[in-house]
Order: sequence, then structure tokens, then C-alpha cells
Amino acid sequence: MKLGVLYSGGKDSTLALLKAKEFHKIACLITLVSANKESYMFQTPNVHMTELQAEAMGLPLVSVATEGEKELELIDLKRAIAEAVSKHRIEGIVTGAVRSTYQASRIQRICHELGLWCFNPLWLMDQVALLDEIVKAGIVAIISGVFAEPLDKSFLGKVIDKAMAGRLAAAAETHGINPAGEGGEIETTVLHAPGFKKSIIVKKSYASFDGSSGVYHIHEAELK
Repeated sequence: MKLGVLYSGGKDSTLALLKAKEFHKIACLITLVSANKESYMFQTPNVHMTELQAEAMGLPLVSVATEGEKELELIDLKRAIAEAVSKHRIEGIVTGAVRSTYQASRIQRICHELGLWCFNPLWLMDQVALLDEIVKAGIVAIISGVFAEPLDKSFLGKVIDKAMAGRLAAAAETHGINPAGEGGEIETTVLHAPGFKKSIIVKKSYASFDGSSGVYHIHEAELK
């Protein structure tokens, strides 16, 4: 089956892509570039990196801008998926949803309206196990945003390796956060993964922090 992947450039959508690729053909990536940093639906830190990620994977990218207004952004999502159907003849959508019924239910509704299959390969996966699988799969993902205590500036820009997965699991034990960031505690950006013909090299970046929230901004990067 030809599928399009709702792709934010983060760890979850990348792992979902790899799982879907085992049994289906990935025809394209679909990215919503939201102007709303507080969007409930779409990741915003470094979402512009999906252009390099698509190039690294040799996949076409359907990118649609949205103001990110609650519920209205779903109109833009439906438009993006419809464009992918028209251009790439996809028959279904892959998502990286793990526990967010808010996201999953809305994507499923759009898929139903368009007559598409909705595949959620990570749904209800244990979050510590999810981090472990990301590391074992060879996905090189850096933390590009932290939005809850005790996550501080020391996490920003760091690769999620075995040690970092342990730090996140420990923070979950002490502060009750979701270790894989399902509550919006962290966002990630993938620099390399199986299927990438080249890696993304960050050339210029900076970190900003405000209260308990921080973002690692990738200002310049290249494939090598």
C-alpha cells in the first residue's frame, strides 16, 4: 500500500516511518509548518529541517503552512493530505501518535473523510520502551525543545542515546513527566536514521530559554 507519513522531523514520526516501511511503500512526507508555537497538533521547533530530511531520504515533501489556530488548523491538514493524494496517489497515512487521543482522533476523522487508511504503529507503546527502540534503531535524534521541569538547558541539543534515555526516565520518576515527551515535555529533531543517504550536520545553532521552556534553534545545516 502507498502511504504518506505525517512528518514533523522528530523521533516518533521517524520511527513510525521505519515501521511502516517494513510492509508498505512510503510515497511522500507530509509536513504542516505552524506559525503557532502552542499548537496542539503540530511540532514547531526546527520543523524547517524536514526539507533536508526529505532530501536525505530521497522522498518528496508536501509542506503546507498553517496559522495553527485550534481546529482551523485541521482544514490545512486535510488540504495537505488531499494534496498528497493528488500528487502521489497515497492510500493511507502514517502517524507517530503514541497516546494523544486529541491528535489521533482528528487525523483519523480526516482520513475517514478522504477514504484513507490511518496507521498508528506506535499507538499505546510504553514510552521508556519507545526511547529504547529509537536508540536501538539507530535514529540520531537531538532534543530541540524542553517544556517542563526538571528539564533544563543542559538537555538542549543533546542526542537521545542510552544515557539520555535514562535521564528522561529518571525525570519521569521524580517529576511525573512523560519520558518520551507525550505530554509536550520535549520535542526532537532527527539528524540521521536508517534510510538517510546522508546525515544532517548542524553548522549554526543557538539555545533560548524562558522560565521552564527552552528551544534549540538550528539556524544553518547541511547534508554530508
